[in-house]
Amino acid sequence: MKNFAIIGAAGFIAPRHLKAIKDTNNTLIAALDRHDCVGIMDSYFPDADFFTEYERFDRHIDKLKRTGKKIDYVSICTPNYLHDSHIRFALRQQAQAICEKPIVLNPWNIDALQEIETETGLKINNILQLRHHEAICNLKQKIDIEQADKIYDIDLTYITSRGKWYQHSWKGDIQKSGGVATNIGVHFFDMLIWIFGEVKQNIVHLQEFNKAAGYLELKNARIRWFLSIDYNDIPEIIKNKGQRTFRNITIEGQELEFSEGFTDLHTISYQHILNNQGFGLSEVRPSIETVYNIRNSKPIGLKGEFHSFLKNK
Repeated sequence: MKNFAIIGAAGFIAPRHLKAIKDTNNTLIAALDRHDCVGIMDSYFPDADFFTEYERFDRHIDKLKRTGKKIDYVSICTPNYLHDSHIRFALRQQAQAICEKPIVLNPWNIDALQEIETETGLKINNILQLRHHEAICNLKQKIDIEQADKIYDIDLTYITSRGKWYQHSWKGDIQKSGGVATNIGVHFFDMLIWIFGEVKQNIVHLQEFNKAAGYLELKNARIRWFLSIDYNDIPEIIKNKGQRTFRNITIEGQELEFSEGFTDLHTISYQHILNNQGFGLSEVRPSIETVYNIRNSKPIGLKGEFHSFLKNK
């Protein structure tokens, strides 16, 4: 049984980590969040110590280490811009890090973290649950055995409606979240690069605070992508069903169906991490470089290979 701590216990994604720690027969020793709405912990680890102040949490974890009850893993579910700092905290406490995506916002942050990994001999793991999804794993196997020089035409569309609160939270601050392409798109870009190979060309057609679109050319794919948090971008047929999210990936005109099968992906991720098979910094670098370049590109407008949703923009 391994000892865990979690930073960001009140966040949206934290329950999946709590469940994964429980499902893998480990224990949560301590949790930190500036907000105290963490009643969900009662369903998993009611005896875990809880802190709202980083300084007291830091002191507690250090005390445990000195009394022979050190933390083995720190799960990080905090806002994107804090990941780098909290990963460093984990390694200073001689614990491995398990961090939500994006692992960091800038490629040079990865360089610095790799140095710390080398110094400490500890590993930084990133949660990339789509790489464990059955339908996506099957697609990768299919692509791997097909012709190596084949180029696939792909359309990626992901619209997840967000209310007015979004722009007032850290997610609406590009310096803290990385913007829409980073915050809601990085795991899709990682998945596509993992399957279709390295990035050859990265063009941005549209970049606004609530949506972005562009063209990504990979070794074996031409991808037109559109990401949005604007409800107005939802197709009418989806709105009429009362739904506020639309996710669609088509490959050579065929839809990739992966709407189901997400329930236990964090648990599967933890199982791999505990077996020293987690996704490390070198594996996540290409997607971080991709979203960084998107964030810092000047949109060219409706030129070249642009997504069909931009025709009415």
